[in-house]
Amino acid sequence: MLDNLTQRLARVMKTLKGEARLTESNIADALREVRMALLEADVALPVVKEFIAAVKEKAVGEEVMGSLSPGQALVGVVHRELSRIMGGAHEGISFATQPPAVVLMAGLQGAGKTTTVGKLAKLLRETQKKKVLVVSCDVYRPAAIDQLKSVAGQAGVDFFPSSTGEKPEAIALAAVDWAKRHYHDVLLVDTAGRLTIDEEMMAEIKRLHAVARPIETLFVVDAMLGQDAVNTARAFNEALPLTGVVLTKLDGDARGGAALSVRHVTGKPIKFAGVGEKLGGIEAFHPERMASRILGMGDVLSLIEEAKKGIDEEQAVAFAKKLKSGKGFDLNDFKEQMGQMRKMGGLSALLDKMPAQVAQMAGQMPVGAEAKMVGRIEGIINSMTPAERARPDIIKASRKRRIAVGAGVQVQEVNRLLNQFEQSQKMMKQLTKGGVGKLMRGMRGMLPGMR
Repeated sequence: MLDNLTQRLARVMKTLKGEARLTESNIADALREVRMALLEADVALPVVKEFIAAVKEKAVGEEVMGSLSPGQALVGVVHRELSRIMGGAHEGISFATQPPAVVLMAGLQGAGKTTTVGKLAKLLRETQKKKVLVVSCDVYRPAAIDQLKSVAGQAGVDFFPSSTGEKPEAIALAAVDWAKRHYHDVLLVDTAGRLTIDEEMMAEIKRLHAVARPIETLFVVDAMLGQDAVNTARAFNEALPLTGVVLTKLDGDARGGAALSVRHVTGKPIKFAGVGEKLGGIEAFHPERMASRILGMGDVLSLIEEAKKGIDEEQAVAFAKKLKSGKGFDLNDFKEQMGQMRKMGGLSALLDKMPAQVAQMAGQMPVGAEAKMVGRIEGIINSMTPAERARPDIIKASRKRRIAVGAGVQVQEVNRLLNQFEQSQKMMKQLTKGGVGKLMRGMRGMLPGMR
């Protein structure tokens, strides 16, 4: 996420941290680099100008120049200003209305509205225990209604049926009435998109807004559009009383300018960010956390929240008791941990929230190698007997050959897995002894590609 911007800014901030004394000259040099990094990331020019001016004003004042550690103080200023231009603090969905709370989703075709409706519905059901109903008012795009029905089923929420022969306003009214009579907390309304903004589209979305009377009108925009995303957001904001923005595909090969620009241009907060294709791939947007990630500081709070969602608490407690009892860490546990990591989006999703120095440890791993690696590990472990999984030390040459044939791999792959397991076993021992420093150093040998 925002890799190029993160790398550029992290380098500048690292240089500044090393400065014993900050002058107007070296601050100007650093801000010139920051300006170039932001422009390359497709951040809107007015946003860049305001950001640089604000940082410079604070940097040449007593706040930084008089500090005992001026380099770190300037990093703090940059962090606060990045956070401010993205909104300052997280703003969630408002439920301050008589149920159902209607949420209208607007945006261009291809931005990911329908998938976002499913993601948001799943998030509200799982994290806020809301009873959610979804409805499609897109009577133009082929299979749009069927797509939402499928997504709703995967998300575990209720779906209100509609058809292409109906008027969008009539569908919305009927859905609101149904939601009231069946005690739904939230109604998510998916609307039609176009490839470009046109008068007909805007007129329809205005009529839908008038009949549905949503408490939230969220604009869904593809972060990969860059500056175009901001221009589109401005047009929708002029036509509709938007209450927030959802950025999709923020995990893609995006320069990230939309994340930094859209709040400034529309005055509306970014409420959620799409960070994956799966229905769990959506995050509440926290400007201060995103600023930390952009500066290469990581986002430990979001990492903890992801861990809470992905980890089975009963299994975690049982695992902790097993380690505490001294029974140790076996290959069954190793396989289980791999599965838990996959639930959390895999190693790449976790590293995205780690500080830059830690994330760089996996920089040599080829794209797509992670999924293959986990699948191969699970295949090898599945080819072992229960006794071999519980006591890997008994796996000698003849057993390795049998396991390799069963998993369809070379014996070297089995040896590599056993070596990785030994590294993990050492890490678990260090963890139970409280050796966090040793644990972090031990991570280098755990996965292929890490050095």
